[in-house]
Amino acid sequence: MSNTLPIGVAVDARPARVPERVALTGRDVDVVPLDPGRHADALFQGTAGSEHDALWTYLFDGPFRDRPSFDRALERKAASADPLFFAIVDRASRRAVGQAALMRIEPAHRVVEVGSIVYTPALQRTRGGTEAMYLMARYVFEELQYRRYEWKCNALNAASRSAALRLGFAFEGVFRQHMIVKGRTRDTAWYSMIDGEWPARKIEFDRWLSPDNFDAGGRQKKALRPTAGSTVE
Repeated sequence: MSNTLPIGVAVDARPARVPERVALTGRDVDVVPLDPGRHADALFQGTAGSEHDALWTYLFDGPFRDRPSFDRALERKAASADPLFFAIVDRASRRAVGQAALMRIEPAHRVVEVGSIVYTPALQRTRGGTEAMYLMARYVFEELQYRRYEWKCNALNAASRSAALRLGFAFEGVFRQHMIVKGRTRDTAWYSMIDGEWPARKIEFDRWLSPDNFDAGGRQKKALRPTAGSTVE
């Protein structure tokens, strides 16, 4: 008797490449391997101290009040392969203005997540902040050949949830009581972008990032249009 149960379509089952410590070059920012010797001073100034505590509210580590504890954490991140951490470097000042990681790397299933994102005030709400996420997505889909690119965040993190939708990730749902982080329960909101969606996302990123889309004062002329929709059914 033949099997008539529904199954997924056949796909190329070759694994994706493992992300490497490469430099991704943009117009406003570069995404480069995290290097404490080069990036610690600027990242400490931009993310540490009580005035920056809110940056760490929904993350697994931080906040950092003193330089030794910050340096130890940065050294651990720089040595890690998964998560694989990158610094986001402003091309004009050559200073690190943020960090992000590729994590939960599953080459066999061609799935990877972007996370542990920290933007200093100098990077927040800038063209470079969007460009950094574009550079990482392009690397994941075009060079490494992943099928699925994930974004996960604390379900209470409204800013991260809005950013995911703006960047073209589709909302997939909430995992209830998914984690305990810093002694508190965490429900996790899941978002994804898949390889079949990337060509349209790339066109929209390229349009928005074009210098022609900004006036002399650096203000956008047309907003980045989310194309993922609000949910996946």
